Amino acid sequence: MEKQTAVEWLENQIKTSKYFYKLMDDINSRSTVAQSDIFEQAKEMEKKQIMNSWVRGVISENNVTAEQYYNKTFKKD
Repeated sequence: MEKQTAVEWLENQIKTSKYFYKLMDDINSRSTVAQSDIFEQAKEMEKKQIMNSWVRGVISENNVTAEQYYNKTFKKD
């Protein structure tokens, strides 16, 4: 199986869904320049998050586990 990010997986799930065309029509009907390429925007955001996480992991001095980092950074409790 080919490696893929979560955003790539979600894009594939949406595009293979029977509801894809309706969803894309809905997005396009409300489309602005900022929304015109929503998947590419999400992939770029995810790429930056992954790269920032790697850098933080390399320079981390406080022995935080990946799960602790994720919970602190992304969990919205």
